[in-house]
Amino acid sequence: MEFREYCLSLPCVEETTPFDETTLVYKVGGKMFCYADMVDFPWIAVKCDPDEAIELRERYPNLVTPAYHGNKTHWNGVSTSGELPDSFVKEQLLNSYLLVAKGITPKSLREEVAAAIEKNGIRISI
Repeated sequence: MEFREYCLSLPCVEETTPFDETTLVYKVGGKMFCYADMVDFPWIAVKCDPDEAIELRERYPNLVTPAYHGNKTHWNGVSTSGELPDSFVKEQLLNSYLLVAKGITPKSLREEVAAAIEKNGIRISI
């Protein structure tokens, strides 16, 4: 899976480096949904529903963990070592993106993102 290309393929995504020159941060509607180190790439951090975050950590010990430098309740670190299928990693990225998109304000921006999501064939109500 090409991580960067996948993130940028999602509607209304912005790629930034607000923390330092090596940490890529992906945002939708100005809100962060994923971050990763572009030099040393062992993990990506994704936002996650708190209950689902715990379930995934229990199901995939050592491959899904609380995200380093992230709120441990809402952010998971997902291994990019190849032990998890690309489809699983993409699913976590998409879930994070959609979770963040639901919380975008103002409503007009949220509706703009929702329209772009639907136009791209992603079904979700936000």
